[in-house]
Amino acid sequence: MREKKDILLLATYGMEVVECGGTLAKHVRAGGKAHAAVALVRPENKEQVRRAGRVLGLEVSFLGFESGEVQADAASKSKIVRLIREVRPDIIITQDPEHSFLDLDPDRREAMILYLEAVSLAGRDWRITECGGFEPHLVRSIYFMTPERPNCLVDVAEVFSLKEQAMAELSGQLAFTARVISGMVPVSAMPYLLADYQKIKDDPVDLGRALHREMDRAFCLYHGLLSHSGFVFAEPFRRLGRFELEYLL
Repeated sequence: MREKKDILLLATYGMEVVECGGTLAKHVRAGGKAHAAVALVRPENKEQVRRAGRVLGLEVSFLGFESGEVQADAASKSKIVRLIREVRPDIIITQDPEHSFLDLDPDRREAMILYLEAVSLAGRDWRITECGGFEPHLVRSIYFMTPERPNCLVDVAEVFSLKEQAMAELSGQLAFTARVISGMVPVSAMPYLLADYQKIKDDPVDLGRALHREMDRAFCLYHGLLSHSGFVFAEPFRRLGRFELEYLL
């Protein structure tokens, strides 16, 4: 019987809940628990992220950081240390430090220093009283999502439709994606990507939904079938540290 474990996702942005949502949804279906804590989210988008989490079976909370102001200071570390000690996850998922270093989204680099420092401190005798009085908690498995160099894959074919449903709840993100992609891709090229582009081009949410449908399928297909893994759709991860095996897989 598969051991039931709890997962904590430390997400900088709300869309990360969906980016590894297949893995989280599959984990919940198998009887585990999953909690997503989001550092940065616009107030008007919070309920959208909550709804996406409900589609996937997750509990979602918000860390309350401000865009452009994330710091790896003691106060910020205390907030995340308290969360880790209270939730007491077996597994933490967060962004890949290598990916975040070159990502031009604000706060990702500083956020990764903050998360990893907090994960380390959560397992030590640090600020017990200030962090809610919870006992230290050592997290033994850390996985980086959407990594530059994955070393493991999760088969998400059976829950891929849930990823699409969850993404559809993030209308703020969909409109943002449509705006960014429209600024990158010439109008003349968009019909090659979206057959119905002319019908949806003036609705940013519909356009964003169609763009994510193509991009998300391509991403999971690339890491699934096209990686020769034997999976159709897969989400990639990089596990921190060594895999500990009794026997070779």
